[in-house]
Amino acid sequence: MDRDFLKLLLNTVSVSGNEEPNQENAKAFAASFAQELREDAVGNLISVVNPLAEKKVLLCGHMDEIGFRVTHIREDGLVCVQRAGGVRPSLYVGAPMQILHEVQEDGQTVRRKVCGVGVITDDLLKKTDMKDTDLLIDIGASSREEAAAVVSVGDSVCGDTQVRELLNDRFTCRALDDKTGAFVILEAAKAAAARGASCGIYANTVVGEETTGRGAYFAASRVKPDCAVIVDVTWASDCPGTDPGETGDVRLGGGPVLCLSGMVNKALNRRMQKIAEEMGISLQYEIAGGRTHTDGDTVLMSGEGVPVVLVSIPLRYMHSSVEMGSWKDLQACIDLIAEFLVRYDG
Repeated sequence: MDRDFLKLLLNTVSVSGNEEPNQENAKAFAASFAQELREDAVGNLISVVNPLAEKKVLLCGHMDEIGFRVTHIREDGLVCVQRAGGVRPSLYVGAPMQILHEVQEDGQTVRRKVCGVGVITDDLLKKTDMKDTDLLIDIGASSREEAAAVVSVGDSVCGDTQVRELLNDRFTCRALDDKTGAFVILEAAKAAAARGASCGIYANTVVGEETTGRGAYFAASRVKPDCAVIVDVTWASDCPGTDPGETGDVRLGGGPVLCLSGMVNKALNRRMQKIAEEMGISLQYEIAGGRTHTDGDTVLMSGEGVPVVLVSIPLRYMHSSVEMGSWKDLQACIDLIAEFLVRYDG
């Protein structure tokens, strides 16, 4: 497991709709094991192992992160934003922020980081129903013209946090949802390829999961896989304010989480359980009464229907800039999925 590669993904901004910088990182990583690198019109990158194999497994881990996009620059130089995905705007009041400004130079896209802070006012601190449009970003500019020289409408905005290592082999950053999932599928595909897997492996670092679902639909419709393994995050129930009675007892460091839901194929779940038992991998379970609210819902109902299995990564403080995960859980997910691919016979 290449921890530095995951840190690169986490430290690279890829707010939903502007995922290109991290797809370039994924492409460089996958070039070492994939026979084909496929890109499509919506921005997916599908790293393919054994492209001529009859049986095909689609792996999905989404590369986009929640955040904001610039909508307007005020006369006083403050930057207005709109949500991109399920952000909670109150978490960004008084927080360090970053804007990724895109410009074209000599036919190339150049991206520059602009630092800022979420504006603090007494009214915002008291507000219980804060909207995304209530948030303002202060980049230090004193006028619209000054700000417009470094920021444009449509630029990505997110919390300015980097990876920090914690006790018990845990770490924190923004966007573990779901760059950890994108990382897991690439590492699993690499490991399976090295071990001689014979099935076709289509590892898709998906775009748009947090906003539109476009990436999963495009990929599944074109690949037409025999089945799909979806890797996303799920709520850990071992932190304050959570209730294991809601969807299940899920603990950080407790291992991969399988979803029990009508959306998930039972036979694929049983395969994962058998593999985990034989490998000594501890499993956890979550319950979804209906949709899973992952790319699995989209893939399942694409084409003539695709059986899916959802492997989730425990996560604390989801949809914040201080999401917390466990390196142990990531390694266990990689091992489980890699073995599934090596054994897969359709």
